[in-house]
Amino acid sequence: MSFDKKILIETINSSGKIATREDCVIKEERIAFYLNQKKLLSVMSIPKEQDCHIVGFLMSEGVLTSVEEIKSIEISQEGDKVFLQAQINEEQLKNLFVEKTLTSGCCVGVAGNLEGNVMQRFVQTPLLVSAKKLFYYLKIFEQPSELFTLTGCVHKAMLVLEEEMLISEDIGRHNAIDKVMGKAKLQNLDTTHSILYVSGRLSLEMVVKAVMHNVPIVISKAAPTYLGIRAAQETGVTLIGFARGESANIYTHSGRIKDC
Repeated sequence: MSFDKKILIETINSSGKIATREDCVIKEERIAFYLNQKKLLSVMSIPKEQDCHIVGFLMSEGVLTSVEEIKSIEISQEGDKVFLQAQINEEQLKNLFVEKTLTSGCCVGVAGNLEGNVMQRFVQTPLLVSAKKLFYYLKIFEQPSELFTLTGCVHKAMLVLEEEMLISEDIGRHNAIDKVMGKAKLQNLDTTHSILYVSGRLSLEMVVKAVMHNVPIVISKAAPTYLGIRAAQETGVTLIGFARGESANIYTHSGRIKDC
């Protein structure tokens, strides 16, 4: 399935010269999430890894606590609907609709569980990572994908585990994280000794997603926000921003990064 669409555009340069050429743009769709036979919500997303997306999202919100609780997942033939049957946390589900928070994502998402049980968690994984390893995977992460090269319009999330590396992309940075986390959980992979690389800014809700999956290290080429830094400090996440080339800024819990 193609996730880009070719269109004709006009280009202009500083001298005023106008030209017509073909361009590739991303082709997003409205994906409907159904939970236990009821429509939960719709998200604007790339119709790819939809099963991973719904699982990652629900686990990030605490609605789903384990993949063992999943009874079935089905994606419609058109790819625009995902149906999940599972045993869920009803209280966390209600929180999604009691007090919604518009997130700061590029595709404006909704979260309902940014407080409460989430902020009471603390990631205690005794993971140590060398600077050499950190920057080795950063170089891999910085390599553009085919879809990004075509459109310049996708965020990426890369999860480095002990013996695996998973990558997901989407028009939304939140979606990309949910997809890669869902992918790991559906493969029964342990994320407690992992590093999460992301392409977007490190705001509060991005840190919360990592905390909900017990990810100890989050690294981005972009900047963190104040609330993102504070949340990481309070929940035990090592937060690294402005990771580009051979340098990066460590904002919280630097003890996990070795200097060798």
